[in-house]
Amino acid sequence: MQRQVFDAVVLGGGSAGYAAARALTDGGRRVAVVEGGPEVGGLCILRGCMPTKALLHAAELRHAIEEAREWGISAGPVSIDLAALFARKDELIADFAGYRRGQLESGRFAFIRANARFVDGTTLALDDGSTVVAENFVVATGSTVAPVSLPALERAGYIGSDEAVHLKRLPGSLIVLGGGAVALEFAQFFARLGTRVSIVQRAPQLLRGTDPDVARDLEAALRREGIEIHTGATLLDATSDASGKSVTLRRGDAVTTLRAGEIFHGLGRRPNTAGIGLEHAGVDLLPSGYIRTDLHQRTSARHILAAGDCCGPHAIVHLAVRQGEVAAGAILNPANAPAMDYRLLTTVVFTDPAIATVGLSETEANERGIPFLAESYPFADHGKSMILGSREGFVKLLADPATGELLGGACVGPQGGELIHEIVVALARRMTAAELAAVPHYHPTLAEIWTYPAEALAARVAG
Repeated sequence: MQRQVFDAVVLGGGSAGYAAARALTDGGRRVAVVEGGPEVGGLCILRGCMPTKALLHAAELRHAIEEAREWGISAGPVSIDLAALFARKDELIADFAGYRRGQLESGRFAFIRANARFVDGTTLALDDGSTVVAENFVVATGSTVAPVSLPALERAGYIGSDEAVHLKRLPGSLIVLGGGAVALEFAQFFARLGTRVSIVQRAPQLLRGTDPDVARDLEAALRREGIEIHTGATLLDATSDASGKSVTLRRGDAVTTLRAGEIFHGLGRRPNTAGIGLEHAGVDLLPSGYIRTDLHQRTSARHILAAGDCCGPHAIVHLAVRQGEVAAGAILNPANAPAMDYRLLTTVVFTDPAIATVGLSETEANERGIPFLAESYPFADHGKSMILGSREGFVKLLADPATGELLGGACVGPQGGELIHEIVVALARRMTAAELAAVPHYHPTLAEIWTYPAEALAARVAG
């Protein structure tokens, strides 16, 4: 039986795993990456960020063409060649995945294509019968779609995000279960291509945990596009017959049955931590199945670290990359290990209007007892957004009432994922509202909208 020895081994070749392997190799360690999935690239490239954003772009193009009639521009009925649409997406994803595969196969480190499980704290058994031994490990095994909790839904059948990026035909109608980012992005994608969509969300609002004003404006915009939304709903039953599928739900005392051609499961993901022998290596899991880590990405077994979706606490690619780098740093320099800093936590939901946040929210500030001032300004009263026809939403800033230092920001509106980065920079440099307000902004641009709540906050702090 073959036995290979390395300084460090990374389990998983996705964004977090590759970042860790690259940093460890640059630090002079002899590294192996073990990847057992049928495809190489990780969730973001293969089934997450990149394919979904490609599909959303196609839906946005169709929507923009239809909206152009307001300007007297008409191209006639807009048809959809679904095969061509998905072929374009596949072409892009093949390019992205090929680049990642090239990085993994570059020879900078050993790339082992096998499934692996810990047999003890220093040894991995591979499914080809060989073993891998190392002083340190980084577990970056990612996540998978969470199983459904309702057996009837399993019997009725459904599609998830993994299947939705490979569809051969559009359903005429769709019930979307869930109100998080993935569910909402797919709901709008299907609706803008002509599918009749209903959203069922258990929480009292979409995007559970976000500020109510953020969720309220997005919900209103989706309703205006014809999407039916049921919040505060408990799923009771699901059935399937020759004419389609149905779900039965309760809202308060009312019981409602919805029918559609297909059901979309958007109720989240779970970590890929089962079956890899973490218990044999002394690695503790949280009750949710995620690997317990500290801010240095160390697990309960200090020589084993974790990064990305398998440990959380946020399934966001740029954080997964940073976690991989931090894990590598803790191995390379244990006496002065880098640490994760979630003060600049940034989230983006690529709906239209987009939802983007950074730093502290009003909800979180109230829960933690942190004093703050908040000011907002609507896109409906902003010149550039009015020209673009983007009248939905607003921007909001939070500041320390004593010093004026910016604490957080939110954007519900056009290009929100781009606009939020101005506030990311402001928070990173610990700017005050007055300092942001004093930064020149070209007119007319979307970005200048930030100056209005900044000026209002600066006046309140000064007063």
